[in-house]
This record gives sequence, structure tokens and C-alpha cells, in this order.
Amino acid sequence: MRSGIFMVTLVVPDYDEAIAHYTQAWGFDLLEDSQRSPEKRWVRVAPKGSTCALLLAQATHPAQHAAIGHQTGGRVAFFLHSEDLIEDVTRLATYGCHPEAPIRQEDFGKVCVIADRFGNRWDLIQPLT
Repeated sequence: MRSGIFMVTLVVPDYDEAIAHYTQAWGFDLLEDSQRSPEKRWVRVAPKGSTCALLLAQATHPAQHAAIGHQTGGRVAFFLHSEDLIEDVTRLATYGCHPEAPIRQEDFGKVCVIADRFGNRWDLIQPLT
């Protein structure tokens, strides 16, 4: 059997708000939005061409609400390759997602840490060519 991570759950406050944020600000594709019950939807988004998706899960009780933006205890949760880091950082800033520090050069490429609208920390990485 071939193994591979194809989806990761991300707890969000509201399905529609999260769909709008990740499709507009981050440019992700909406892969699926299916009603599973009156309270639950199956919502998947992913960066264009990615084989791994985010399953957006709307928080339903206090412990889940408390976890929004803190699912990794303050560490960077997600790592996203960028073809043009400056362009992506500029676009995200127009949606209120500002860098935590200036773009820096590392031995593997340029990197910038940005929190999304919900507080999840992302490493945007433009690899060396």
C-alpha cells in the first residue's frame, strides 16, 4: 500500500468565512463543500496543484474554539512553497495577513512567517532555483 498525507484538519470559527479567506487571500482552490448534516459540512481547500488539502472543520464546542489558531501551541503549523515570495506577502497583507518579521534569506531559499486571519502561523518559502 502506498502511503501519503493527503489532508489535514484545520479548526475554523465559520465555514464560509474560512472558505472566503483561503480562496481569496491565499488563492486556494475550493475542492469540495458538501453538507453532511444540519450542523456539519465537508469543506476541503488546497493550494493550486497540491496533493494535500486542508479539511476546514467548524468549531462546535469551547475546546475547539480555544484551539483556533493555536493548534500547534504557537509553532508554525503549515509550510507553503511560493514562486514569488514578495508578491505573495504583498497580496496577503492586503487581506490583513502581515509578516511577523521581514523576509529573510536562508540556505534553502527565502522565507517569511505569516499568520492567517485565524492566527495559524505559516512559513512561506521561495526555494532556491
